[in-house]
Amino acid sequence: MRRIIGRSGIETSALGMGCWAIGGPWKGGDDQFGWGAVDDDESIRTVHRALDLGVTFFDTASNYGAGHSESVLGRALAGRREEVVVASKWGWTFDERTREAGGSDSSATYLRDCLEGSLRRLGTDYIDLYQLHINELPVTEALDLIDTLEDLVADGRIRAYGWSTDNAEHARAFAIAGPHCTAIQHDISVLRDAADVIAVCEATGQASVNRGPLAMGLLSGKYHDGRTVGRDDVRSQGFDWQIYFGQDGAAVPEWLPRIEAARELLTSGGRTLAQGALAWLWARSETTIPIPGCRTVAQAEENAGALQYGPLGRDEFAQLEEVLKDLRTTPDAKPLGEEPSPNS
Repeated sequence: MRRIIGRSGIETSALGMGCWAIGGPWKGGDDQFGWGAVDDDESIRTVHRALDLGVTFFDTASNYGAGHSESVLGRALAGRREEVVVASKWGWTFDERTREAGGSDSSATYLRDCLEGSLRRLGTDYIDLYQLHINELPVTEALDLIDTLEDLVADGRIRAYGWSTDNAEHARAFAIAGPHCTAIQHDISVLRDAADVIAVCEATGQASVNRGPLAMGLLSGKYHDGRTVGRDDVRSQGFDWQIYFGQDGAAVPEWLPRIEAARELLTSGGRTLAQGALAWLWARSETTIPIPGCRTVAQAEENAGALQYGPLGRDEFAQLEEVLKDLRTTPDAKPLGEEPSPNS
């Protein structure tokens, strides 16, 4: 399965690999923004296995692991750069040496400085898709960056750009104003549709890059037995935007029966639960490119296995929508608002 990234003409696999977790730990004060400790050698094997299985889209960010995700990804892609599409993001400051997170910086100067750091860590002289990483930045400030982004396209430093935002109107304005704007990255999963942002992507020729396609791991099915994530895992930090896991690191229980209601349809045809969740996204819109995170070879193999099945059939999709239409309200009624520096 292949996708064209919005109106850019850049072709890639319909499935990407999210590289937040392979960045390892970084923090701001007492807040943890990583997914716990990582094994860099396993991360590199994971990237290689994903590539071997047909995944050619890799999404990272300058601040994941305070630069460590980009460094590991750059090592993994050495000698294979021309085979892949690399997406990264800018907007959050950090100390690469101490792995401390800072605040946001939406200036054009930081945009350029951050890009140079990303290119160095990735070991490349261009980034295919460069994305603004400040979810709720005022749209006027975002639009002020378009001239700089267009200059970077003209210079060959980036091929295209986008915005990681869940605000549909902001996404629309940015897409319309930016000649080389080609993607909106946003939260969406079978548990939590994003009809307004999908509509913007379809109307303005943008790729819908799907973060959270497995509901931060909940749709892997691993957390139904009461197991928890660690205290050094971002999912246990109690951020307002983290709706799938509680501060005890356990799955928010209200989600579990909703997953069970969808399980039979999602696993039809031999798919795993996670593969069914990815299949729903492909059926949802021809613009979608889900980027499930993974940090082990086994996770990469399961995710890439979804490519063999493709999207849910039309009837399966319709049946699933009927099952879920009254179940998608967020259990704790938290809004999807500004995320902290990881801004997955």
